[in-house]
Amino acid sequence: MLAIIGALVVILSVIGGYAFTHGPFSVLFQPAELIIILGAAIGTILLGTPPKVLRHLTRAIPIVFKGSPYTKDTYLELLMMQFEVFSKVRKGGLLAMEEDVGDPYGSPTFKNYPRFIRNQMAVLFFCDSMKLLIDGTDVAEVDHIMQSDLSTLQEEGALPAGVLQKVGDALPGLGIVAAVLGIIVTMQKLDGPPEELGQHVAAALVGTFLGILVSYGFFQPLGAAVEALARDEHKYLQCMMVGLSSSTVGSSPRASVEQARRVIYAADRPSTEELAAAINQIKATSD
Repeated sequence: MLAIIGALVVILSVIGGYAFTHGPFSVLFQPAELIIILGAAIGTILLGTPPKVLRHLTRAIPIVFKGSPYTKDTYLELLMMQFEVFSKVRKGGLLAMEEDVGDPYGSPTFKNYPRFIRNQMAVLFFCDSMKLLIDGTDVAEVDHIMQSDLSTLQEEGALPAGVLQKVGDALPGLGIVAAVLGIIVTMQKLDGPPEELGQHVAAALVGTFLGILVSYGFFQPLGAAVEALARDEHKYLQCMMVGLSSSTVGSSPRASVEQARRVIYAADRPSTEELAAAINQIKATSD
């Protein structure tokens, strides 16, 4: 939602400032310039972006406009899930989670945590790591595997933002292309009246204006927003990794989730009191 408001502010500020100077709006309506600039931008994305990165990009952009799902409530739910899992392991050993991680979407434990179960990447990360531990893989080796997985996912998550930022860098140049084409058209009209020449020159300059506006007003900020979303996704997985690593070395469920809580960004981090209340709720339900 904030991204939508930001886009509207950009548009209204530019249009409002132009109106304040009594600029003619009819000159800004240049469909041909938009076709050249946006069409070429889309073409460069298709030309230079692998399909797997395009899929990631098309998934990330709607999330940016809806707002990041990684809120304080999301992290509190994750900590509650980890506490319940670690408590179950503490009582019955790792084998107590074998059926849950084997079929997470049918698990009576995980079904209580809808935000977690909807996050396919998080489910795979957590359950695959648990499976290794259940199979008897050394704790230090599992920790190394999780670190490697997290590093790879972080690199992968940075790719869509890089695409948008590179296209944003190219858009002013594409605006110049549109302007040059407009000047070529103008050169064919040199024998026309001054008013007609002025209209063609103005139309050509609109191409440069649109290229710069779309770049710095939309593509670059959108790239930054996708990058921020990738950081949130990485932090969510890191929270799971820290909690799981702490639990596997013998820390109590309460200490494990506390360590996991401390890696969350301060703005999204549940307080100690909120976590304690959630843990008491789990204990009351299980009793």
